[in-house]
Amino acid sequence: MEARSVQKLFSLAGRKALVTGGSRGLGLQMAEALGEEGAELVLVSRKQADLDEAVAHLKARGIAASAIACDLADEAQVLPMVSEALKRLGHIDILINNAGASWGAPAEDYPLEAWDKVMNLNVRSIFLVSQAVGKLSMIPRRYGRILNVASIAGLAGNPDGSIQTIAYNTSKAAVINFTRTLAGEWGRYGITVNAVAPGFFPSKMTKGVLEKFGAEALAKDAPLKRLGDDEDLKGVAVLFASDAGKHITGQTLAVDGGVSAV
Repeated sequence: MEARSVQKLFSLAGRKALVTGGSRGLGLQMAEALGEEGAELVLVSRKQADLDEAVAHLKARGIAASAIACDLADEAQVLPMVSEALKRLGHIDILINNAGASWGAPAEDYPLEAWDKVMNLNVRSIFLVSQAVGKLSMIPRRYGRILNVASIAGLAGNPDGSIQTIAYNTSKAAVINFTRTLAGEWGRYGITVNAVAPGFFPSKMTKGVLEKFGAEALAKDAPLKRLGDDEDLKGVAVLFASDAGKHITGQTLAVDGGVSAV
């Protein structure tokens, strides 16, 4: 086989992608990256207004996108959502599992309701969406790229006096091993499964932490002395979604300014 150019390896022209949690923040950043490389997108999140704004943002950049409102924590909504996405796209080449939630409280007082909310969205829904997309599209077509959004919180605990997010950290550690395990099972179908573990990025989810600790304090422990920005997940999303990453599976890449390395 003649080796393709780098431009062709990274191209997503003609690819179809489903992005959960794609209406804002990291999900929208990654969706934009896929669209810029030629993928057609379906975005999923709970709030239709946020989705409408995201689709308008993408279309203004010449990206083909539509949206489906869905609460992924509700099992009954998952299969209908995937079926509707397939009706629009024809098939799904790329799945980005980005939808997630967090909740802060001391471990000794952590509400069970909060634990279940975080686990259901951050872990259970990733399983349900991946299972549905795999069975209905990727496995029959012997092709797929799945990218799960974990976190460096899944690689370690929290220092004393910082945030108290035991369910979030636990859920993201589960995402990392879910990624390894699914990669092992579905590699025979030509499906790669990888994860990205972002460090601290300003977002709606992290707004409260930013206000409490300040950007400078949060960045000081990073070797690069900065937080993530609106570009920092674009390259890794395209790498894992494209043929440039076709021989990478079961891996977790930290995008954290070096925090997890020191």
